[in-house]
This record gives sequence, structure tokens and C-alpha cells, in this order.
Amino acid sequence: GPIRRPNGQLYYPRALAPGVSDVDALRKLRTAGIPALLYGPPGTGKTSMAEAAFDDLITIAGDGDTTVGDLIGDWTQKDDGGYEFIDGPVITAMLEGRALLIDDATLISPKVLAAMYPAMDGRKQIIVKAHKGETVTAAEGFYVIAGHNPGVHGAILTEALSSRFSTQIHVETDYDLCRQLKIDAKAVTIAKNLAKLAANGEVGWAPQLRELIAFQKIADTISVEVAFANLIGIAPIEDRDQVAELVAKTAGTRVTALALGKQI
Repeated sequence: GPIRRPNGQLYYPRALAPGVSDVDALRKLRTAGIPALLYGPPGTGKTSMAEAAFDDLITIAGDGDTTVGDLIGDWTQKDDGGYEFIDGPVITAMLEGRALLIDDATLISPKVLAAMYPAMDGRKQIIVKAHKGETVTAAEGFYVIAGHNPGVHGAILTEALSSRFSTQIHVETDYDLCRQLKIDAKAVTIAKNLAKLAANGEVGWAPQLRELIAFQKIADTISVEVAFANLIGIAPIEDRDQVAELVAKTAGTRVTALALGKQI
């Protein structure tokens, strides 16, 4: 059945193998100490899957500006003018034996990620050079998951990172779930058709679960026409004509990217 995530939204588990759901698989992998890499387009539910699997999850939102201090910890000035070392999410997860999701891990500099590699191998330890060379050993239950968006500019899955994730799971949008969530059927059809075109290299973008959920919220809040106009507007410029053509063909409404008009 559905699992409630920390933000209150429900996650509907999906089959990963016969008799095994994605959530159950992640929990089994954690018990066995096998790190998992979730990869696929942005907005397909990678973070949601991890949140549904682990109620003790700590999440790091990675980007090109992420530093070693952001992961491991750094010195922070106190109100009295002194300084104290604040543990980063990696150290916190290690000490408390919690699950750790490194979202958009491949946007983080490989040199920065290398700082946590010792915690992911047989050593299960990190030497915190910034804090007197302290050695931190991971408590039972510590587990690492990473998210990777292959099509995002700047996302690089290095051999060093890939080799540390024995399990790599491809995550795509569940269009059956979209219908279960009562998302407009025409919008789902358009997304599926764009996904087929993208797979053939004819377009570079297709709406994923995140965009389709947003579509329905806009449709319910303002109107379906506005939601379709917004769908065209969020598509990359080079794909907008084809998205607009599919909207006109499937939904029977000819709209352009959402934009302001004349004064009322």
C-alpha cells in the first residue's frame, strides 16, 4: 500500500522484481550493506522512493558548489565569538546509524565526494582532518544512497563513484500512477508520446511525474488551458513547437507558452 512521506504526500511502491517492491528492495539492501544508486531524469521519484523506504533519512542536495565542509562538517562562530565544529550530514548519519541520500551526487565535484569514500568501503570510517584528525566510525545502520540525473548538464558519474554502488536502479515516471493520481488523461498521453520521441532522439525533453503533478495542481487552481500553456512554457525552447503541436493534437486546444497579455 501507499507510504506517507515526511511532506505528507503518499508514495506508491513499484515492482522492482517479482514479489519485491522498490521500497522493500532498498530496505533489504540496507540490511546487507549494499549501497544503491538511483538514476533517471529529474522528477521521476528517486527522492520520494528513498523517503518512503527510510523514515530516518538524511538528505544532501548536491550541486557544483557543495564543499567538503558541507558534507563532513566545518567550524562555525558562536554568539560569544568562539568557534565550534558542527558535524555535517555525513558524520551525523554515521554517528547515528542513519540512511543518507546524496541527491544529485554527480553534480558534486569528484574531489569533494572522495572525502566520504572511506565511509562507504570496508573501513566504515572517516578521518575528519578539520577537527583534530578525529576518526569517526559508522554506527550500525549507516547506509548511503545516491541520486544521479544522467541528462543534466554537469552531471558526471565517475568510475570511482559508480564502483561504490553495487546496485544501480533506473527510475522512470510511472504513467499508471499518474492516472491513479487522477492527473488529466490527455496530459499523461502527451507525456508518454514525448517520452517515446525523446527515446528516439527526436526531442530532448518529456514531462516527468513532478511536472505532471504540477500540471494537475495548476489545472485545478486556474484552468486546464493554463496548465497546458505552462507545460509548453517549461519545455526547452528547442522542443516547444513539438510540445505545442502535441497539445493541439491530443487536447484539442491550441495554446502558446504561458505569458502575460494586455492590461485588463
